[in-house]
Amino acid sequence: MTMILSVKDLMKEWNGTVLFENISFEVSRGERLALYGRNGSGKTTLLEGLLGKFSFDNGRIHRILPQEEWGWMEQQVDRGSSLTLLEYVQSRSGDIYGVKRELELLQIEMGSGCASETSMERYGFIYEQYMQLGGYDWEVKVEKRLFQMNLAPELWQLKFGQLSGGQKTRAQLAALMVREPKFVLLDEPTNHLDTESLNWLEQWVSSYDGTILYVSHDRTFMDRTATSILELQPDGCRRYAGGYRDYREQKELERRTQMTLYKKQEQERQALEQSIRRYQEWFHQAHRAARADHLDVAITASYYKAKAKKNISRYHAKQKELERLERDRVEKPHEAKVLQMNLRDGAFAASTLLRMNDVRFGYEDAAGERRSVWLFNQFNLQIERGDRVGVLGPNGSGKSTLLKLITGQLATSSGIVTLHPQASIGYFAQELNNLEESQTILDSLLGLPNMTESHARTILGCFLFSREEVYKKIGDLSMGEKCRVAFLKLFFGESNLLILDEPTNYLDIDTREVVEEALCAYPGALMIVTHDRYLARKVCNRLLLLDRQKEPEWFPGTVDEYESKDRSHRLDAEEQRMENERERLELELAFLMGREEPNSLEERNELMAAISEIRRQIDKLSEL
Repeated sequence: MTMILSVKDLMKEWNGTVLFENISFEVSRGERLALYGRNGSGKTTLLEGLLGKFSFDNGRIHRILPQEEWGWMEQQVDRGSSLTLLEYVQSRSGDIYGVKRELELLQIEMGSGCASETSMERYGFIYEQYMQLGGYDWEVKVEKRLFQMNLAPELWQLKFGQLSGGQKTRAQLAALMVREPKFVLLDEPTNHLDTESLNWLEQWVSSYDGTILYVSHDRTFMDRTATSILELQPDGCRRYAGGYRDYREQKELERRTQMTLYKKQEQERQALEQSIRRYQEWFHQAHRAARADHLDVAITASYYKAKAKKNISRYHAKQKELERLERDRVEKPHEAKVLQMNLRDGAFAASTLLRMNDVRFGYEDAAGERRSVWLFNQFNLQIERGDRVGVLGPNGSGKSTLLKLITGQLATSSGIVTLHPQASIGYFAQELNNLEESQTILDSLLGLPNMTESHARTILGCFLFSREEVYKKIGDLSMGEKCRVAFLKLFFGESNLLILDEPTNYLDIDTREVVEEALCAYPGALMIVTHDRYLARKVCNRLLLLDRQKEPEWFPGTVDEYESKDRSHRLDAEEQRMENERERLELELAFLMGREEPNSLEERNELMAAISEIRRQIDKLSEL
């Protein structure tokens, strides 16, 4: 494969601290290389340095492919841009956009009737140049890419700074797709994208004719697109073939191999140290005996001296072996901190925590009138103990609005939202605006019920807060650190219903996996809006699928089960009736299974008979 980039021994300091060093790798044509590392490890810094935005403190970069043929999508975009969305996407194509702008200005001048002969000649020259560059085909291509990234024409004339985070991300991707550079660098391209846009991006990255180096915390995206993963550590980097799942398997194999070598090394060390102690004892005994002055002891001293002299070379050999072992020592593998979850959801005997009956909700337009299209119309929902409901759907389908209706932040237009008197909601907002920023991390946990300082410190350590970091003020934390604090307050706040809105947006993969572990151990119910497909697969056991174009759809199963169903066959009226009946029975079965076991034998037998009958009906429907 043809190499397009080579870096050797890169090092970068930040505020007197080494961010990373000894970074060496190569990028070959056609690769999809995922740059992986924890938040703060310097991934974005490394990309910006490769682009020449600043110099590294050590090392060299060999850009074999000219930078004119590179493309770049960054996390933070100029919010104050005066360009419209359409102009922004066009402007990223380089010279052709400048030609187009001059052509438009000349057209305006000619339309005014005041154009000079020079302007007329210039117009003819620029028009010819625009045609040679394929300008009108390029304009069509721009519009096509905007449509593909789900950016509708009504958005095209909005100022770029007015767009949402997801729209900015899609606009940058659309601009790259129009330009098609030979080498593309992407920094968190999956942020704020809904499922439809994610699927399209995955197809584009996988089939792209050029080379791509990207940073992402989306494990599914890496599994589906990466040909290799480059793990960035403070003291270097290492390449692993395949996607994230392959990376984890290789890391686990490395860990097991290292642990085997470490144990073997420790056995050797103990044997050497025991031998050295034995030889040292001979020398000590010889020395003690040599100080005695009577005959018997002198004979003993002579014996020990001879023994010590005989073993002196062996003693020195063992010492050298121990020195070699220390010099070439194998470090004990780092064991990931295991979160010992002892979570409580409070005493709660009832099965149903929340009901929504015939709920309607719609936003008011600019004129103060209700929109004709409602987000929710005659909507019904029921959350039981043990439910882990995943709310999935495209951006704008009402996912966050639903959570705000449940938590009482928005009022329904009609219908009823009923929360059980014993139910206690813990809410995680995308904006993280429910944290007390003047508190330290430690103090924020000490305010929770039954929380001791030793327990709080143990929990914080599991959530990747070091000893000194616990004294940081919440207002001084990064978004990722604030997310971790918000989670801890929820997990240990003794709520029995968690409502989570995009909880992993700002978290790196290590922290996401700790959060997943905690959510799986959580004894209460939860409803979660997320685009993190690994999280949804691992945690959710029921799905609510929202789409503005159709009625909300309930699915009584996991993401894997939903995706495995054959949806190419459209059900007729009778088949749809049977499918609805089967899903109703499954919900009823889940309700019965979640009930507390009755005290009397007769009631227990009645419950088991009801469960058996529902299972029989489900099996019968499945056979038809």
